[in-house]
Amino acid sequence: MKKGILIWTLSAIVYLGAVIAGYNVYASINPKTEEHANQKTTNQEGENMNHDHGDHSTNAISEVTPKVSYANGEITIELKDKNNHVPELEVSHEKYMHFIVVGLDLQEYHHLHPEKMGDGIYKQKVSLEGNSYKAFVDIKPKGLQYSVMPIEFHASEAHHEHGNNDLAADRDFTKTINGKTVELTAESFEVNKEVTLNFDLKDAKPEPHLGALGHVVVLDEDGEKYIHVHPVADDKTVFDTKFDKPGIYKIWAEFKFEGQVNVYPFVIEVK
Repeated sequence: MKKGILIWTLSAIVYLGAVIAGYNVYASINPKTEEHANQKTTNQEGENMNHDHGDHSTNAISEVTPKVSYANGEITIELKDKNNHVPELEVSHEKYMHFIVVGLDLQEYHHLHPEKMGDGIYKQKVSLEGNSYKAFVDIKPKGLQYSVMPIEFHASEAHHEHGNNDLAADRDFTKTINGKTVELTAESFEVNKEVTLNFDLKDAKPEPHLGALGHVVVLDEDGEKYIHVHPVADDKTVFDTKFDKPGIYKIWAEFKFEGQVNVYPFVIEVK
């Protein structure tokens, strides 16, 4: 009996040693496996809390290519993946697509949600006042890498301006739209550091807007770097983001009051 127990104990020790040795070999071959697993968890938690799908970094590889055109007061977006197939989209903040359109001077701004009309085709009626625009197709293709890139298109063939935006950083960070005042505060705007954007709504209570208390879109002065962030918590109008280069940036903060979405523009300088 004692001999049997001894054999069983020795077998268990040998087995445990083999498992540990095997894991060490695997870890040495794949040193970042655990790191990636932890990062994935962090990203998933971030999506639930921050919902920061805008720094989809414009440097990332993109396996989906959108095409944008405008005619007769209607925008058409066509989506194809790297194999010329129609990608399947996941819902992000109640919509399959968030479509941001800005004038080249960064004055005109639209946040739209085009409707699916067919395989990979989305359309949106919109009246555009200028001639040349940049569009940002903000989507989550299922199982594919995607980076939000600026797409220039023209609403008129008569003239294509090439955008001197002449942006200057605001001195006053308090804005009033439709009788509702919002003040932007931040400890600093520093490059390569987490920046917290705190929007004081002056005791006004925002309504949920696309699954959050607010949305913030940020572009650099060239209209190339796109950031789209959401509140750090469901009950706050506080947003965390990061800027990877110094310069002038424009912020559009969206808050919904009494059924109406107000867009508050701010211009900041990141040093």
